[in-house]
Amino acid sequence: MTKENQYFTKPTYAIMVAIGIAHLFNDAIQAVVPAMFPILEKSHGISYTKLGFIAFTLNMVSALLQPVVGYMSDKKPRPFALPLAMILSAFGMAGLAFASSYELIIASVALLGLGSAVFHPEGSKVSFLSAGSKRGLAQSIYQVGGNTGQALAPLISAFVLVRLGQKGAAIFVLVAFAAVLLLTRVSFWYREQLEKERTSKRKKVLISTLGHLTKKKIGIALGLLMIIIFARSFYVTSMSSFYVFHLIQNYDYTIEKGQLYIFLFLAFGAIGTFFGGPIADRIGTKNVIILSLLVPLPFALGLPFISASWIGVFLAIIGFFIMLSFSVTVVYAQELIPSKIGTMAGLTVGLAFGMGAVGAVFIGNLMDRIGVMDTMIVASYLPLLGLVGLFLPKDGQLEETRL
Repeated sequence: MTKENQYFTKPTYAIMVAIGIAHLFNDAIQAVVPAMFPILEKSHGISYTKLGFIAFTLNMVSALLQPVVGYMSDKKPRPFALPLAMILSAFGMAGLAFASSYELIIASVALLGLGSAVFHPEGSKVSFLSAGSKRGLAQSIYQVGGNTGQALAPLISAFVLVRLGQKGAAIFVLVAFAAVLLLTRVSFWYREQLEKERTSKRKKVLISTLGHLTKKKIGIALGLLMIIIFARSFYVTSMSSFYVFHLIQNYDYTIEKGQLYIFLFLAFGAIGTFFGGPIADRIGTKNVIILSLLVPLPFALGLPFISASWIGVFLAIIGFFIMLSFSVTVVYAQELIPSKIGTMAGLTVGLAFGMGAVGAVFIGNLMDRIGVMDTMIVASYLPLLGLVGLFLPKDGQLEETRL
């Protein structure tokens, strides 16, 4: 019997898929916020900077609370926090649909951010528990659900909000309650696993592919990982929230047509997220992280200047590769400190939200100051920062850590 088979449990594919679908529901609800930007900008005259602060509120609330929720989950898991998170999101979405002022919009998206903060660490932990020997696959299924939900933002804008306006967001209250039902079932499974773990007489064993690293090396690796997440999140935010204005201004696209191109970018990003985990299981997490930032770099640099006929091709390539490492960075962080699964998930995903929040404000303000075209040129250099991944510790053979 191999070491892998000896210490890993069997994958629970039904739960892998269920938590992935729940993640899709959660992030589709969150995606309504950037999807509403063109509507708010056109109908309420909200500036790019103020739009950036709406995204900042949503993502920063989630970013700051996710590590806290992850830490608390490691100390004392709370399975039924998952459906509670969706109830919070349902109230936030109802508030957003009927908010009559900028202040009420901010309060509503803050509530959405709170729901997201509660959902993500616990959801990632369920994914980890269901993975068995398929950690990369499980995390990819989980994250591709979320990225697919995010990819729906342009379609939500083009086919729901453009037609129904701000009140069209109320439809997604129903999506939130569908997620509550699904997550209630997942929570019962989660509670059963925790009970089995509590009553088991076997000593808990944690497995890492990074071997035994010193605290200093772990700290440096986490720092490098944070830079990579910063670069990726900043760039993806500039594309998903603001690139549509570049298409409208420089190519004379309608909101609907521009949003379809954003959907293409995000959809290929979701596909890349799915394949990232299985590829990492074969060639290693570090190699996927490097591949994810190296390949799209020339395409990102050329995107602001290309003719309209090449936009779709460039967006598909950039989206696929830049998101190839999304789930992999979460797994890599969990491998660095395998005794803190929830904390590492909260830290990495929370940082992604946080950098997206900062990026939204920065990009929005920059667009108000120097214009759309110059802002897109500045953003195109962000993937360069991800090349610090070359200095990450190499992952290799499985090594066990007994608690």
